[in-house]
Amino acid sequence: MLIGEVARQSGVSARMLRHYDALGLVRPTGRTVGGYREYSAEDLRRIFQVESLRSLGLSLRQIGRALQDPSFTPSALVGDLIRWTEDRLERERELLERLRAIDASAPSGWQGVLRIVELMQGLTSASAAHRQQAALARPEGASVPAELLAGAVLAESDANVAGALRWALARSGGDGLVSLAAGAHSADVDIRRRAVLAIAELPEAAGATAVLTDALADPDPTVRRHAALASGRRGVTEAVPTLVGMVVEGVNDVEAAEVLGTLFAEPGCADRILAALVAELDAHTGDTGVRIRLAQALVELSGTTACDVLRRLAQDDDRAVALVAATFVGVLEERSPEVSDSTRDSPSGPWAK
Repeated sequence: MLIGEVARQSGVSARMLRHYDALGLVRPTGRTVGGYREYSAEDLRRIFQVESLRSLGLSLRQIGRALQDPSFTPSALVGDLIRWTEDRLERERELLERLRAIDASAPSGWQGVLRIVELMQGLTSASAAHRQQAALARPEGASVPAELLAGAVLAESDANVAGALRWALARSGGDGLVSLAAGAHSADVDIRRRAVLAIAELPEAAGATAVLTDALADPDPTVRRHAALASGRRGVTEAVPTLVGMVVEGVNDVEAAEVLGTLFAEPGCADRILAALVAELDAHTGDTGVRIRLAQALVELSGTTACDVLRRLAQDDDRAVALVAATFVGVLEERSPEVSDSTRDSPSGPWAK
């Protein structure tokens, strides 16, 4: 079979077949009287073997060794090929993300493209100071893609840089919620924490509250706490148990108490919050710190019922708790005209006797 016919049957160009011959990969078995290359069926089979190995990413040198050296085992080489391919795919993925970020910024000219590329390089710098500077910079002539900032937020481990990125994302005018929502469901707990913190600082983006509400069931307590503070500020009453738990545990308890005060005004939530706080008071009769924090949470609530509980607490056997509660009663009486002297003498509510 002459080279032209082999090229047609194999799909390998005549030029490449000559190159294989020169390298010793596939040498035709014979020659015609006129000196033309003549390939046998075995030669054709070897060509297909070479092409098969080329499809796996092997170089021609590696292919020659694989076909000629019986001791050359494929396992190590295939393992290397897997790693090289994974690295190449990662580089391609990063390139694709860069191109999409540039496209999302809708640059009006090449200067806009260069500014976005400069921003991306800054956000991936090894220097935390450079990353922070890039986050706070506002490229002229091109909008900053929100998805680019969201991706940087999820990857950032430095607290200062992360804060700058969240600030930039919240003011970008775009919607990075898609990336952040995916981050909120990541298997990596650090990414979930970063995602919830970033979503908490977004304006009332569509779907943000739903993501925060879902995060209340996260297995990580830090994620749940971040989600409870953020969703509670948005009126999500499902955050109440986590917020009460934060008061008890003394983790961001002042913030949690303030959010409980906000939720206290939500329809049907006042009795639920008050009952939860009273239940914790009953459960921690010997823990001064917990009871003082619960008293601090009660003072954030409006109306006479919370004041009634504090009046009872002002008679507590624990002197420190009683003094704090008595002080808070005075605060509530000054703050709320409806808290009258009559309720002081006739307490009502969960602790009334």
